[in-house]
Amino acid sequence: MDARLDDLSVPVRRRLWRYLLFTSYAILLFASGALVALAGAAIYYVNSKPDLSVWHTADLDEEFTASSDVATLAEYRALEDRLFAELRREVYDKVDRDERSQFNRYTAGSRSDPDIWKPNWNRTFEYATPGAAFGVLLLHGYSDSPYSLRGFGALLRGAGAHVLGLRIPGHGTAPSALKYTSAEDMTAAVRLAMRHMKSVMGDKPVLIVGYSNGAALALNYDLEAVEDASLPVPAGLVLISPEIAVTRAAAYANWQARVGDLLGLDKLAWSSVLPEFDPFKYNSFAVNAGEQAWRMTQKLRTRLDQLAADGRLGEVAPILAFQSAVDATVVANAVVTGLFERLPAGRHELVVFDVNRIYEAQGLLARQIDLEHVLSGPPRAYAAGVVTNRDPTTFDVVLESRAAGEEAASTTPLGLAWPANIYSLAHIALPFAPDDPLYGNDRLSENPGIRLGTLALHGENGTLSIPPTMMTRQRWNPFHSFMVEKVRQFAADRVAAAH
Repeated sequence: MDARLDDLSVPVRRRLWRYLLFTSYAILLFASGALVALAGAAIYYVNSKPDLSVWHTADLDEEFTASSDVATLAEYRALEDRLFAELRREVYDKVDRDERSQFNRYTAGSRSDPDIWKPNWNRTFEYATPGAAFGVLLLHGYSDSPYSLRGFGALLRGAGAHVLGLRIPGHGTAPSALKYTSAEDMTAAVRLAMRHMKSVMGDKPVLIVGYSNGAALALNYDLEAVEDASLPVPAGLVLISPEIAVTRAAAYANWQARVGDLLGLDKLAWSSVLPEFDPFKYNSFAVNAGEQAWRMTQKLRTRLDQLAADGRLGEVAPILAFQSAVDATVVANAVVTGLFERLPAGRHELVVFDVNRIYEAQGLLARQIDLEHVLSGPPRAYAAGVVTNRDPTTFDVVLESRAAGEEAASTTPLGLAWPANIYSLAHIALPFAPDDPLYGNDRLSENPGIRLGTLALHGENGTLSIPPTMMTRQRWNPFHSFMVEKVRQFAADRVAAAH
């Protein structure tokens, strides 16, 4: 290249160098402009968000991590005691006076204060049942708490189970905890909990009931147990709104936080900053949580791929899964394509809750739902059912179902009906009964504080601190009794199969 330049005349070489310098300057100017534009967009985005509060910024040191020197459930709960004492000091005691209100969960004694519930369902709980026939580990979802599965805990305790409701690391305290918690921290806690259940139950079967991210943790643990003989093997999995896949945008969520670190903009660590009025669920959501959810789904896909290559998917524990046909949190169809259609025969069953077809017939649903592939086509290795309107002119629902290996579907009346004002279920609705004291629609159920299932206020846009979408999202399941019976029978079948 140098020799070629030497062959050029001096004027030509000068023009060439000017061109190269101009091009380099243009590239540098463009890069600088892009950086300025990025910074400007970040600043605009940040300024559009509410100011952060102490529950967004508190750094809680007593949380469990994968590297914690904690080996038993007793040690885990002792650490949890220290964590909640730290939460009191670093958050509750530091809330600004002007932020205290009757609907702030971090205002002591408010209607949203978790401590007015007995017990505080943000904590790990255990039901020790004398002579228990089986064990159950409950794993809640992201930004959630053990409250979400307390109803199933009581149900299965009544059926003879020893029940452990685990508080997943990063949850039940302050939203800031999810800025730091990793998928590895959560999986380590599940392994610890299952070892505890094995120590309590011995050779008796243990089931895992997981909701949302808890369902992903349950499935991930079972896939680990297939590969690792040192891990106790679950007798079955109940997966509710399972997090099998999330939108790909979640994979890049933490880049927002990294830009925030670079520019010193703490608000960029958050995908949403909302009032904290729910005693048992964070409303604000850290971008790290989105990335960790995506990482968990990648762990599942990698393990499923490896077990498929090894010919060991037949060793996966029997699965009973429930999914809403529409889901704004996870990719709903992934439970079919990413899980059930990959599994060989193994006593697996999928139940899908359809939308209210009356609203579709009236042309009010923006999204057209196609569930034909669940019940049609060649026989599947799993049983499948769809809870749907008997026809588009009635609120009455039936179960359209097809057994594993069968071509024909059958119809079973359920004696249940859609409430007239509900057009679909939601990701957050499936675990909760209509009479749930917090999220249900029964105004007479015993409740010491706020009721969220009946929260529907009307007025002018932009007036309330609670976003309208949080008041319209369905929070309870009108078909919960059907779901409960399916879970009860699944548990009974797993216990019978163990003998």
